[in-house]
Amino acid sequence: MIPEIGHYALVLALLLASVQVVLTLAGAARRDAAWMEAGRMAAFAQLGVVVIAFAALMQAYIVSDFSVVSVVGNSHSRMPLMYKIAGVWGNHEGSMLLWVLMLALFGAAVAAFGRNIPPTLKARVLGVQGLIGVGFLLFMLTTSNPFSRIFPVPLDGRDLNPLLQDPGLAFHPPFLYLGYVGFSVAFSFAVAALIEGRVDPAWGRWVRPWTLVAWTSLTLGIAMGSWWAYYELGWGGWWMWDPVENASLMPWLAGTALLHSAIVVEKRDALKTWTILLAILTFSLSLLGTFLVRSGVLTSVHAFAVDPERGVAVLLLLGLATGGALLLFALRAHTLRIGGLFAPVSREGALVLNNLLLSVSAAVVLIGTLMPLLLDAFGHKISVGAPYYNFITPFLAIPLVLAMALGPFLPWKRADLAGVLGRMWVAALFTLVCVMLALWLQGVKPVMALVGIALAAWAGFGALWEIAERVKLFRVPLADSLSRARGLPLGAWGTSVAHAGMGIAIAGMVGTSFWLAEDVRVMKLGDKATLAGYELTLDKVEDLAVANYQTEMGQFTVRRDGGVIATLTPERRWYPVAKTQTTEAAIHTTFYSDLYVVLGEPNGEGGGWVVRLYHHPLVPWIWIGTLVMVLGGMLSLSDRRLRVGVPSRRAAPVAPHMQPAE
Repeated sequence: MIPEIGHYALVLALLLASVQVVLTLAGAARRDAAWMEAGRMAAFAQLGVVVIAFAALMQAYIVSDFSVVSVVGNSHSRMPLMYKIAGVWGNHEGSMLLWVLMLALFGAAVAAFGRNIPPTLKARVLGVQGLIGVGFLLFMLTTSNPFSRIFPVPLDGRDLNPLLQDPGLAFHPPFLYLGYVGFSVAFSFAVAALIEGRVDPAWGRWVRPWTLVAWTSLTLGIAMGSWWAYYELGWGGWWMWDPVENASLMPWLAGTALLHSAIVVEKRDALKTWTILLAILTFSLSLLGTFLVRSGVLTSVHAFAVDPERGVAVLLLLGLATGGALLLFALRAHTLRIGGLFAPVSREGALVLNNLLLSVSAAVVLIGTLMPLLLDAFGHKISVGAPYYNFITPFLAIPLVLAMALGPFLPWKRADLAGVLGRMWVAALFTLVCVMLALWLQGVKPVMALVGIALAAWAGFGALWEIAERVKLFRVPLADSLSRARGLPLGAWGTSVAHAGMGIAIAGMVGTSFWLAEDVRVMKLGDKATLAGYELTLDKVEDLAVANYQTEMGQFTVRRDGGVIATLTPERRWYPVAKTQTTEAAIHTTFYSDLYVVLGEPNGEGGGWVVRLYHHPLVPWIWIGTLVMVLGGMLSLSDRRLRVGVPSRRAAPVAPHMQPAE
């Protein structure tokens, strides 16, 4: 009975989403406050019934209701409760329901907040959100019903994909979807602005918080997925340029560009058409990621669907949303008034360079992801992997990071580059110190490692020195500096913290990419191995039965300088229901590095086990830096200026030598 309630709740959600679309868009066109208010109430009601549907599916998983097809395919009665709950979104149908839940949540949030948004703009935003909801609800009800029944009812389920039975995967998809779907609000604001034919600084201020929520969530979701791949797959890496990983990276790159572009709209009333286009493209890339994961065109541990018909339906949704928005952009973009002017060397100029480099980076990833699929359709097999990305990335990352640290020091409209560089001498000095330290510890080769450390230090210390400059550290009494620091807007703190976090993460990426040490060998009980100053002894390997799997667990004693510092227990797990084997790496983490141990297959000839050992310098900094970036996003979100009030317009004189913003 409860699955039927969930199914009919989705039907009701479709009706409410349709009502939301009609009433808000028609009400805005007619300037009818009653219709717009009724459409706003429909957004709340839609969220309520989608929550009921999601709760019904979760209940089916928790009680192991094997009359539901989705539960049979992705659960088992002996699975731990956490993984039963994670199984709700660990499959195609449930993940689409999670997507719709997030979409309804953002629609209701727009309806609840934004008191300063003009009623007609707010109504049109809600109308576009409702229209997206109609598309996905229709898709679910016609091709991906999560409440479909099966008869006769099986005695038990076929288990959740063992790779997904991990805490990282339990929390990774919700944050990822919060980011994906969050960009739908920026998309809706862009389409609503095109309909009204008006984009101004107030619009930029309204868009920024929603973009920040999406960007922060997506950053955390990507980091959690990277951490899971690092310790779960047993290959010793943190990013493999898997197409589905790329599917999340593309909207992150475009969303980062959108976030910075919206600042220019808010502060300088410039880059308006470019920001509108970025909002459309960012959400379109989120939809493209949905298509790649659920179309069956990719083979990946992240991919859910293998039904090409459902892939065609998602592709149709992508075409309608993106094509319709781009057509509207082509028809209406010329009506947007040209905004403020600025010199090439200015804060606006740095943000434009930032936008261009991020957009080109997203295009590079897009080409590398789609090219094999397109050529495969014509019978040509190619593989695009790490060499392609590793060759192109430095050409884009180096100027991007240089501009990222330099940009906040530049004044608006026009800047003296030599003077700004002179103010950054402290950041340059610390950068030089870090490069010399790396040179002393690791040597001159590879040269790109030193370049990477220089970029990381430049980004991190540049962000810290920017705050120091704002509070006039060492130029006024310390008490005055502390008072200035307390008075700084949280948005300024958030920007600097996020940029510093990027510097920390870059250092981690460089360290583990260039200075990785590894050893693959056969070890018997009592054997010793040394790596990067550590001595590891294989003490025992035992077979254990745990919950819904069996495990072969090794035990390694780790010594350094003669003392025991850790005991590591890597595993090889066997899931009898899914008939799948997984690898659980054991990791000893310090602030500076990871010692990473993987227990492999038994060596049939001479006995023992294949053991893979890795030493990853600075790799913890990748996730520390990411968490610092997330903290920066949260600090910016807590800035009251992004939630309350409308910026006032300022008339600024236009210098004759300045170039137009667009």
